[in-house]
Amino acid sequence: MRLTLSAFFPFPSAHSAWADINSIADVVTPKSTNRSDFLEESRSGVFAGCIVAYRTFASVETTGEVDAELLAALPDSLRFICHNGAGYDQINVPACTDRGIRVSNTPTAVDDATADMAIFLMLGALRNLAVGMASLRAGQWRGKTPPALGHDPQGKVLGILGMGGIGKNMAKKALAFGMEIRYHNRTRLDPDAEGEIKARYVDFGTLLAESDVLSLNLPLNVRLLSPLLSWTKSAD
Repeated sequence: MRLTLSAFFPFPSAHSAWADINSIADVVTPKSTNRSDFLEESRSGVFAGCIVAYRTFASVETTGEVDAELLAALPDSLRFICHNGAGYDQINVPACTDRGIRVSNTPTAVDDATADMAIFLMLGALRNLAVGMASLRAGQWRGKTPPALGHDPQGKVLGILGMGGIGKNMAKKALAFGMEIRYHNRTRLDPDAEGEIKARYVDFGTLLAESDVLSLNLPLNVRLLSPLLSWTKSAD
């Protein structure tokens, strides 16, 4: 039996992967360029029989969020939504569950790349790189007002809120710069995992009090961020 798959929208560079998919599925690609047109296209029945929908981050610019309104326009045959990315805040999972649609994501694919960028941003903040680079591009070697001296990462405490794949990857990289690692997580890591990244588990308040740099490695979820928001409001 061949599957019918709707792609919102495939990566143009993943030629071999899409060739494999085409060998087992009939791929239907939407032609709409905005949400209202996509809803109309979906209601027209062009996706009838589709079992799987594949989407990328960029597709939200066309389809909008995958919410109850959009799901109601999609065919009853739809059973899976495959999201290309770790974060799936563009998808209303409870609404999908109500429709009997399962949602998948790729939670580990970019752990290394995301941690690299976090380290880059952290070093940039400590060393005032943005100010220096802006001065150089403006042709001012020292800057009209010399920027403040940067800070060494060595000996600084990196606090990690959310010690999942990205957090652990970042901790390993930060050790190379001589940083100390503290973390808070919903579930404490086992001793071997803590030992591998030389991380010390602390409560939420201690993490905020002791960290020189705080890295938030969390899903875009207000429930998870609410303790931090409450703390910052009380600090004001």
